[in-house]
Amino acid sequence: MPDKSLYFIKMQGLGNDFVLIDGISQPWIREIPLSSLSKRLCNRRFGIGADQVLLLGPSETADFQMRIFNADGSEVEMCGNGIRCLARYVWDNGLSDKDVLEIETKAGIIRPERVNGLVRVDMGEPIFDPEKIPVNISMDLHTERQEERKGAIIDYPLLIDERTFRITCLSMGNPHAVIFVDKVEEFPVGYYGPKIENHGLFPRRTNVEFTEIMNPSEIRMRVWERGAGETMACGTGASASAVAAILKGLTGREVTVHLAGGDLYINWARDNHVYMTGPAEEVFEGKIRI
Repeated sequence: MPDKSLYFIKMQGLGNDFVLIDGISQPWIREIPLSSLSKRLCNRRFGIGADQVLLLGPSETADFQMRIFNADGSEVEMCGNGIRCLARYVWDNGLSDKDVLEIETKAGIIRPERVNGLVRVDMGEPIFDPEKIPVNISMDLHTERQEERKGAIIDYPLLIDERTFRITCLSMGNPHAVIFVDKVEEFPVGYYGPKIENHGLFPRRTNVEFTEIMNPSEIRMRVWERGAGETMACGTGASASAVAAILKGLTGREVTVHLAGGDLYINWARDNHVYMTGPAEEVFEGKIRI
């Protein structure tokens, strides 16, 4: 295929940044090997620079489809900050006038909603079944708390370089391992993050959230994202950390998650759905030869 100009939008949600490609107006992009393209576009010295590439496309089961490719080229199931950015692009460009969108993802249908200048996303129900997260644990883990689900992985000991971490695992459409620490800003995320991400316990690797409890309604989090490294924010990670804190009785059901890029508001509602609210902004638009 001869070189073409690819038009893109650079977007960010709390500093978690994305190259958004409109595959509806540029349908030919769906024939390109997107894994290798993502590596190139996300490169911060030789490309545009981003944590992930988002591809907007048509859907037979929802209003639109979103595909997500990490900076390392791997395709992932879901991205909370990414879906807010994609929804903002749809609304800002008049692709839909619906206040609540249905977006097809590899994690199922996700529904972002416009709320007072922010985007609220129904992230669905958290998944605790080890096989569905997935986590390679065959034993039946559970505790006595009413909120906890039988089989949930809560405070499971994981030994890394002679240090034992207590991990709480769940899926928010993608896998997460939440670890509660003191003074998270001083924690060596860059050292332990990749070791946990690639541990044999996680057959599809995992996102890792290092989380500090501030009070019953606020937590502070740093995240090592699978395939992207440490990022300034992660919507599914913030959701997972809040759910883990609630599950362990450390906070109430409405939690403000403080991230390097800003704040997300998480509500684990009584219908068992997790609702995430936060901003999404366009940074610039452009074109690149591919």
